[in-house]
Amino acid sequence: MSDPREIEVLKKHIREIPVKLGALAAELGIEVFRSPLKPGISGLIEPSETAASGYRIKINRHENVERQRFTLAHEIAHFLLHKELIRTGVVDSTMYRSNLSTRHEIEANKLASMIVMPDSAVVRLKSEFSSLYGDELVSAMAKRLRVSEPAMRIKLGM
Repeated sequence: MSDPREIEVLKKHIREIPVKLGALAAELGIEVFRSPLKPGISGLIEPSETAASGYRIKINRHENVERQRFTLAHEIAHFLLHKELIRTGVVDSTMYRSNLSTRHEIEANKLASMIVMPDSAVVRLKSEFSSLYGDELVSAMAKRLRVSEPAMRIKLGM
């Protein structure tokens, strides 16, 4: 990710929690659609002739909101990190297998996690919820960040 404008847009949007992913995508010029995708397909990013950025993202509208949010962040991460590799599109299954290499998928997952669960927000919330432990802490933080509890556990190293 080397475009300074994109970095500034990302930094601006991760200051507020939960991160407004639709607004982030819009400011990056990416069109986002919630669509009925085939079972097992969480989302995809593909070229678009109508989007300001030249890309659009489709998210499976049949998946739960937390999954949709992570998938959107994952596809935004592909846009930020791998634009040059998105020629005919990247389709991500529920296990994030795509036609990109595993390394690129790992990179997209790491950035997606940082987008939906920014480190600064995690530190703030841990302090805010200092009286909570274990599952209660995970649940409270996941709700505030609008992510799944398993994702929150991973972020917290639990």
